[in-house]
Amino acid sequence: MDGRGSDGTTRARTADPLTVSHSVIVEMVRVAALEVPGVLKVGHGGPLAWLAGSPVRARLVDGRVSVRVWVVARPGHALGPLAAQVRHAVGATIERLLDLEPGEVTVVVDGVEGLGK
Repeated sequence: MDGRGSDGTTRARTADPLTVSHSVIVEMVRVAALEVPGVLKVGHGGPLAWLAGSPVRARLVDGRVSVRVWVVARPGHALGPLAAQVRHAVGATIERLLDLEPGEVTVVVDGVEGLGK
């Protein structure tokens, strides 16, 4: 991977150069987290969630994609294992689907909400 370009893109590790935009990385992380059973939404919890900013932050650190993702869990799911599953899913997506090297993946469980919210 060549690193992040001045236009907000990241080069993948493939033999044929592939450029991946920051918004694609963020969207793929969001989708990977949503596919984990027990994740209600990718976002911040609480009544002021709309003030909290983007629920997915990605950056290139030492040639690796580091991610911080905020999720809201469904009731009845153990939060530790849920965070570990999200971390694994996000790391695997970065590596397999984007062909980038995953760095630190931080998962913040920012709430637990029922299906009616």
